[in-house]
Amino acid sequence: MLNYIWAFMIVIGVIYGVATGTIEQVGNGAIESAEEAVKLCITMLGIMSMWMGFMKVAENSGLIRKAEKGLEPVVRWLFPNMPKEHKARPHITTNIIANLLGLGWAATPAGLKAMEELSKDPIPQNGKVIPGHISTNEMCTFLVINISSLQLIPVNMIAYRSQYHSQSPASIVAPAILATTISTLAGVIFCKIMCRRKVKVRE
Repeated sequence: MLNYIWAFMIVIGVIYGVATGTIEQVGNGAIESAEEAVKLCITMLGIMSMWMGFMKVAENSGLIRKAEKGLEPVVRWLFPNMPKEHKARPHITTNIIANLLGLGWAATPAGLKAMEELSKDPIPQNGKVIPGHISTNEMCTFLVINISSLQLIPVNMIAYRSQYHSQSPASIVAPAILATTISTLAGVIFCKIMCRRKVKVRE
């Protein structure tokens, strides 16, 4: 669907450029945007490599494992029906930690692995085994939490602002924490209400 949207926008831009006699500016804009995209990718590559290196150091030093233990009560509350030995649990905690640090690149593989494990070994709902192709409460809750993505360090936004010469790239930290806290709380409350409502309907 996105491919069609982008193709439509490109065609409309070219038609407008031809109709208004500004097709040269349209071409120049495309070239300049491509140059900016390459520069931004290089900047993001450096920042991504740095933070991924920090994550690897934290993992090897045992900090990630300690953080997982610290998040255990939160994970237990978010996923009350998930057994402690479920294979998706460590991937969920890793995903949450990566999102907290603003490392969407590190969060994505862990999130995919968590969904895979939840699909392979679905958690019974009200004592009933749910087929792997049907989303469970745990899968929906995890998806909402991953999308709302509480972030303490919005690495992406800081990198973008730095690339475009912001005088204070890190000034986005406080608003980002506030916004993602509100979105995460809203998502968690919604999930809790819907899961409870689903249980009542089934009963």
